[in-house]
Amino acid sequence: MDHLIDHPGIITAFTITIIAMLVLDLGVLNKKGHVISNREAAIWSVIWISLAMGFSGIIYHYMGAEKFMQFQGAYWIEKALSVDNLFVFILVFGYFNVAKEAQHKVLFWGVIGALVFRAIFIFAGVWLLNYTYLPEMELFGYMVKINYLLTLFGIILIVAGIKSALSQEEDEGSKDFTKSPGARFVYKFFNVTHQYDGDKFFTIENGLKVATPLFVVVAIVEFTDLLFAIDSIPAIFAIAPDDPFILYTSNIFAILGLRSLYFLLANFMYMFSKLKYGLGFILAFIGTKMIIAPFYHVPTSLSLSVVGGALILSVIASLVFPDKD
Repeated sequence: MDHLIDHPGIITAFTITIIAMLVLDLGVLNKKGHVISNREAAIWSVIWISLAMGFSGIIYHYMGAEKFMQFQGAYWIEKALSVDNLFVFILVFGYFNVAKEAQHKVLFWGVIGALVFRAIFIFAGVWLLNYTYLPEMELFGYMVKINYLLTLFGIILIVAGIKSALSQEEDEGSKDFTKSPGARFVYKFFNVTHQYDGDKFFTIENGLKVATPLFVVVAIVEFTDLLFAIDSIPAIFAIAPDDPFILYTSNIFAILGLRSLYFLLANFMYMFSKLKYGLGFILAFIGTKMIIAPFYHVPTSLSLSVVGGALILSVIASLVFPDKD
């Protein structure tokens, strides 16, 4: 927490940037629902990535090279895992026949929920890590201080990496999303109509206020993000386990660019058909890093190189060996 006290200007710059961009996004530029073109999505993707890189430059200037690399590592890990999240969003929108004009609004409120839940997960996680260290002991000839929560996270990530590499897209494609936790929650507590009313979450039907299918989709997106956070949050803890500011800012910048990235990549998913193997390797690598951390510290620069290399190679493999479908 000392980092937060020592650099209040960075916190202020981050807060003002995020609030201003969210107000500009929903309150001005996207006040009315419209179809997001590839050009608009590309422009906003460049803007969000540029803001993240600019903010990392501020971190480099005021906090040093190590914090800069930690931000970059956590940012690109979250960005990579978010792309996997986009596949599910495409399936959900297709399953519920969500109009393209309404998709941006759904993703916007999904991001707002992510801002809140990621803050809870990250700050609570850092707090818990301080209380989950075992007493120092000798193991394999080393005097080590093992954190059993980080070790558990490492095992979870290795398992998740193997599952990601072996996953079959056909299974997701045939999934009944009305039975997902988010949908069941809405159906249990709200009356839901089968008819859309533009991009409204609630409408009046037979004199009663009812939820529209779009509200169901928002709930599914929110719960989906919670499930993906089970992988992504432990993964970034391997980069900077003791600095919630680095973890949260990098995470939020990656998530805020997710909406524009969705509209940009929705038409180019063939370029990422082999991404699951790259993500699987990244998760397994990060998990291994967390397990061996008491014995050997993997430099942040090496972690960043491995993550970047895995992503680049998976995209190249997707282009060289495209799926036949």
